[in-house]
Amino acid sequence: MRGRSRPWLQGYNDRSMSHLDELDEFEAELELGLKKEYSAVFGLFRYCVLTQDATYLCNKLDLQYVPQQSYPFFQLKMEDVWVWDKNRPTRIIPRAEVYTSSDVTVEELRGDGDEPTLTPEALDERIGESLASDDDL
Repeated sequence: MRGRSRPWLQGYNDRSMSHLDELDEFEAELELGLKKEYSAVFGLFRYCVLTQDATYLCNKLDLQYVPQQSYPFFQLKMEDVWVWDKNRPTRIIPRAEVYTSSDVTVEELRGDGDEPTLTPEALDERIGESLASDDDL
């Protein structure tokens, strides 16, 4: 079969490339929407938590270090959580617990008594504007 033409395969390759392009475009649109949502909700949260597997925004965080003989172990309990995951139907959840032996980075976005820089009304307006601009595309 080496060097021989396969006319029956030609149409298949064209269709599969078209589907791959559509899938790539779909994934890119999901990622862009997720980035816009992240920038819109970022100001509502007190902590940004980065693990090897995910990024979380939350307002209450309990981080416990659990020493093990062979590796460190972290237990994170979060409340009022936004999860970076483009495949979730809803990214805001009431609580999340994460157990990991990999690195954990916690950024405090605002102090204990500080109010969020963004109100729910302003968020609604901001998301409405971004959705309107998306329709223009």
